[in-house]
Amino acid sequence: MGCAKNAARIDIAATARHGTFMTLLYVAAGGAMGAVLRYLTGLAVPFPFGTLTVNVVGSFVMGLCFVLLMDKGLDRWQPLVMTGLLGGFTTFSAFSLDSLRLWEAGQTLFAMGYVLASVILSLVAIFAAVFIARNMGV
Repeated sequence: MGCAKNAARIDIAATARHGTFMTLLYVAAGGAMGAVLRYLTGLAVPFPFGTLTVNVVGSFVMGLCFVLLMDKGLDRWQPLVMTGLLGGFTTFSAFSLDSLRLWEAGQTLFAMGYVLASVILSLVAIFAAVFIARNMGV
């Protein structure tokens, strides 16, 4: 428990050093960009595969960013890219709603397949991205 309290203090101190207000602006700007990208994907990809697409692609990009930003000392970009952009782009709330809509429409097997595909493919995407990013000397 003591370690968690110390870690929280360190995170708060780091945020304060970098400017809390600017960090919030970065998160907001990234979130707006991610939300627009998610909306455009939803227009381009038919229901319910738009949400599946953003969750899988977003998980893959999150894996790349995890390595490229965090492991390469570029963590100052984390609020804009990972929290803002990818947080606004991917969405498990929309995934949940899509699943409910399929279930309520009587498409029970399709709903279960959609849930399994979303979770499994998103996990495969993030593992693949981390593996690729770490093994390509990026």
